[in-house]
Amino acid sequence: MATTSAATFSIGSTVSFGRRGSPPPLTKPSAARCTSQNSLASFSGLKAATSVNCDSESSFLGKESSAALRGSFARKAQKPNQSSHHGLQLQASYKVAILGAAGGIGQPLALLIKMSPLISALNLYDIANVKGVAADLSHCNTPSQVLDFTGASELGNCLKGVNVVVIPAGVPRKPGMTRDDLFNINANIVKTLVEAVADNCPEAFIHVISNPVNSTVPIAAEVLKQKGVYDPKKLFGVTTLDVVRANTFVAEKKNLKLIDVDVPVIGGHAGITILPLLSKTKPSVRFSDEEVEQLTIRIQNAGTEVVEAKAGAGSATLSMAYAAARFVESSLRALDGDGDVYECSFVQSDLTDLPFFASRVKLGRKGIEAMIPSDLQGLSEYEEKALEALKPELKASIEKGIAFAQKQPVTA
Repeated sequence: MATTSAATFSIGSTVSFGRRGSPPPLTKPSAARCTSQNSLASFSGLKAATSVNCDSESSFLGKESSAALRGSFARKAQKPNQSSHHGLQLQASYKVAILGAAGGIGQPLALLIKMSPLISALNLYDIANVKGVAADLSHCNTPSQVLDFTGASELGNCLKGVNVVVIPAGVPRKPGMTRDDLFNINANIVKTLVEAVADNCPEAFIHVISNPVNSTVPIAAEVLKQKGVYDPKKLFGVTTLDVVRANTFVAEKKNLKLIDVDVPVIGGHAGITILPLLSKTKPSVRFSDEEVEQLTIRIQNAGTEVVEAKAGAGSATLSMAYAAARFVESSLRALDGDGDVYECSFVQSDLTDLPFFASRVKLGRKGIEAMIPSDLQGLSEYEEKALEALKPELKASIEKGIAFAQKQPVTA
């Protein structure tokens, strides 16, 4: 006997709101829980509804985010010449490819991205074992079609017409390994994959997860330059996990609602190059010198914390997949025309004397629309010293990536 149940639609992403002309607010991680008592035939698990109810007490949405989400749905529902169920239709229109989809990060990341109502096609690529992952995911009753691609001969087809490419491919960290230990293996993997991106979808947003990000993003940039298709506004090193961790640890430490907490994280994506700006935490909160040092060190070493806890069985795959999915959703929202999307990312930058730097950026349909230089102003004494201390290590990692790419000719 059929029963009527509440349909649930969840979004994990970043929503920021501010009046035009005022400084943009910090990113706000959010997840919208929208419920309907109607059992509908459309979108199955992502059902449309007669009304949207966003409950900030049971979700990661604040009042401003809830209002904006309702407004977003209303705008989509009011578009002319579109049929809709009960006045609302979510538009799945973007193609996403995951390169390394059968791995420890790739599988949970694929599942999370499959839940997005904005995706029409999810292309999964790996050198082996991806067919089963795609078959499994294809049974999920969400809009996107799942296709699998195995091996170098199918990589080009995987990337045709893709809007966002996510690259988690590579070997994971093991106990005792640093991100530099991963360099020789992962550098070649990233180079090969980005060559294929340049040849098949040069206009796509490129999200680099493969470590060491401080080196692999410069490698990707050099490959794209050699191919003649480099657009610095569309190349991103995914550092969202550092923000996710900072928000979580600060909320725990200060007994705050996680929905309210936002900590910008700048620098790079390894060890001391990760610099959480605790002085700019929202909401404003006081930290003792001891708390600042303890939280900073924990955020910087959080990856090692997971590697050691797993005792050789893997690295931070689940939290990384969550953070990467959030960044993908933010990119899709930007592509879809949302004008209030901000994320921290490791990108080509002129905010410091380093060619690449992680900071908060505004995303739009063409990629990065603006840097946020105010984030680097008014730092605490501790943060100023930490910023200067991280620069030599970050500079060396960037130069290592550039040198590697320049010595390796790209495939024609």
